[in-house]
Amino acid sequence: LALSAPVYAWCAWRIHREDPGPVFFGQERIGRNGHSFTMWKLRSMKVGSEKMDHINQSTLREDPRVLQIGRIMRRWNLDETPQFWNVLIGDMSLVGPRPERSFHSEKLSEQIPHYNARYTTKPGITGWAQIHGLRGDTDLVERVRYDLYYLENWNLLLDFQIMMLTFIQRKNAY
Repeated sequence: LALSAPVYAWCAWRIHREDPGPVFFGQERIGRNGHSFTMWKLRSMKVGSEKMDHINQSTLREDPRVLQIGRIMRRWNLDETPQFWNVLIGDMSLVGPRPERSFHSEKLSEQIPHYNARYTTKPGITGWAQIHGLRGDTDLVERVRYDLYYLENWNLLLDFQIMMLTFIQRKNAY
């Protein structure tokens, strides 16, 4: 958290300059054992954009709600850095399946076999699916398949590999 303070300051300045309002964005997500928690991010969209969250599972590639600085932050995963706070307080892990919003989670658990197995562990800032480009508007069944692979094959070396590849792999980071 301390090391990322200069990044926060620069991003906060750019966010406020482009679209005055809150710098941080909290959103309810589903974590381990199905418990909800507030996941924190740097705001990468215009104020009020969350009102349209029910329309799509995730942000589309050329979503007009995304700020110019938001595109940079999303490309380099800078918008995710406040989630280190979620890790510190125990809601999340560094690596694991990405947490979903509750209304999407309920829908997905009905549509995708074994979806709820993702809730046997803490959600992560990054994961096996993300480093393989399965984020954003991608195939959810495939994403869950990668999450289940991670859960079945977890080891410390795999976590380390995922963390390192997070800085390199940017496919579908928008």
